[in-house]
Amino acid sequence: VQLQACGGGLAQAGGSLELSCAASVPTFYRYAMGWFRQAPGKEREFVASVSWSGRNTNYADSVKGRFTISRDNANKMVYLRMKKLKPEDTAVYYCAADDNTVSGSVPDQARAYEYWGQGTQVTVSS
Repeated sequence: VQLQACGGGLAQAGGSLELSCAASVPTFYRYAMGWFRQAPGKEREFVASVSWSGRNTNYADSVKGRFTISRDNANKMVYLRMKKLKPEDTAVYYCAADDNTVSGSVPDQARAYEYWGQGTQVTVSS
């Protein structure tokens, strides 16, 4: 399984960015997908996750109402739409895939995910 994340960049506080992650796996529809982030000097933290079908989602409290995770199973893509960005959102963002789930699962623990992308930098200026 390979995950390729892109879409990061520089944004001003209050602005928007959209991250995307392309997966190279035949059974993408059987993977729960998640986004995590890691800021300098901090541990990797959960941002959002989405279930197989996309029907169920889970968000960290810090991004709830501002970020939206979605997926396109036909094209094996997962997205993270980020609005009302804050300087504290600055981090390297990683997409991750979990194949040890059941339908509807939206894991928020990094250890649940078996596969990780390379990360994309998001920088929010004040």
